[in-house]
Amino acid sequence: MREFLRPAAHVVCLAVLVLAGSQAHADARWRPIFDGKSLKGWTPKIVGHPAGENFQNTFIVKDGAIQVSYAGYEMFGARFGHLFYKTPFSTYRLRFNYRVLEPSLPDTPGWARGNSGVMFHSQSAESMTLNQPFPVSVEFQILGADGPKPRPTGAVCTPGVSITISGVRQSIHCTNSSGPTIPNGTWTALELEIQPDGQVTEKINGVVVHRYADIALDPADPMAAVDARRLIAGRGGVLPVTAGYIALQSEGHPIEFKDIEVQVIRSSR
Repeated sequence: MREFLRPAAHVVCLAVLVLAGSQAHADARWRPIFDGKSLKGWTPKIVGHPAGENFQNTFIVKDGAIQVSYAGYEMFGARFGHLFYKTPFSTYRLRFNYRVLEPSLPDTPGWARGNSGVMFHSQSAESMTLNQPFPVSVEFQILGADGPKPRPTGAVCTPGVSITISGVRQSIHCTNSSGPTIPNGTWTALELEIQPDGQVTEKINGVVVHRYADIALDPADPMAAVDARRLIAGRGGVLPVTAGYIALQSEGHPIEFKDIEVQVIRSSR
């Protein structure tokens, strides 16, 4: 049975943390996890290809940004992909700038046009099966404009996991946000915060668009139940997820990410 995280990080990063009554503080230093020049420290995983194979150069570096590029594709072919940072994190802030580009590929599903995201508390690239489309994780969803109708960015989606919002366990795969509709081509600031008590906050351009908590593996998730059950079995039935990997998503529509930084949050009693 494959591990949810790489073995070296498994014990530290997937222990259920008992932090009730604790306080937290952030390290003052924001640390870049993308050097602006290369994909050093990042691992691609694309449907139908093993971890580490960057099929058709889906992920490239251009003008100081990581770009999801489909220049080498004729058709998308449901080759969903993710680019994983090498280090798992538990409690931290993540920030970067993104912009949705144009156009999507001809066979990109309608729901995936202008659609990407950042996955966190994710399983590792190496633990995904060859044809698994999405890692078991939480997704801070990025939506660009697609036609004249409003399309708020910043939803939360949960392949293989569940969350609670206002104390209520969510049964749906994606929960819409209060975020703005942002024209494609516009650089946008995204920030994610995970506190030691499990509270998660999403921000777009400095404004909160979602708050939720209690991330846990979900064996009944409609999108990824088989993958979640495999990970649950490998963890001896433990459901809470308190750490994991960060991954940038490719869903058939080009997008760029830059200025990617992490600030670790440490607990203190």
